[in-house]
Amino acid sequence: MAVLKKQSNWNNLYFYQKSEVLYQLTVVFCNRFLPKYGDRTVDQMVQAARSGKQNIVEGLADGMTSTEMQLKLLNVARASLQELHEDYCDYLQAHKLVQWDSSHPRFKPLQDYCKTNNHIEKYKHFFERWNDEEMANCAITLCHMTDVLMLRYINKIEKIFVQEGGIKERMYAARTGYRKQQDELYKKLEQENSQLKIEVEKLKHLLAQHGIEY
Repeated sequence: MAVLKKQSNWNNLYFYQKSEVLYQLTVVFCNRFLPKYGDRTVDQMVQAARSGKQNIVEGLADGMTSTEMQLKLLNVARASLQELHEDYCDYLQAHKLVQWDSSHPRFKPLQDYCKTNNHIEKYKHFFERWNDEEMANCAITLCHMTDVLMLRYINKIEKIFVQEGGIKERMYAARTGYRKQQDELYKKLEQENSQLKIEVEKLKHLLAQHGIEY
């Protein structure tokens, strides 16, 4: 059993890709629609978006040695993006804008677009064209989808942890497996040695019968 787990390539994970879109979208949103100075919301939103993205990276990197730390950091990422989700909802409410639901004509098309598109290149061309209501609703949709995907991933990691344990358990399994291999090899050599002794005695007896000294 391998002691260190294979590191996941976060760039290939949809929830990381969506978190990167969220970070870039949030930076542009804050620059376009929030005051440059005197509003702590800007720092809070950008930091929450950055925390979501960075804790995914750190969590997956730490997952090579510590499943516990991986789960902790991924849940920190979830909490950051949930906070960001609330900031966008609050913005819409404060500015008397509409938070789209299933009855809104653009709700389903936006959902479909965010579901099938994960890379920042698919969103950048909208950042300077969308108004604040459009950008906020896109961010809310991405926050929800990213959270769902992360939760599925976390549940998968938890199941693996229950089955295989953490690094201590894997180190113990690796040591135990090595010792078992060594014990089996020693027993095999003992059996071969005993068999060789029997063959030698047979040869000695055969040589003696023919008057040949050994």
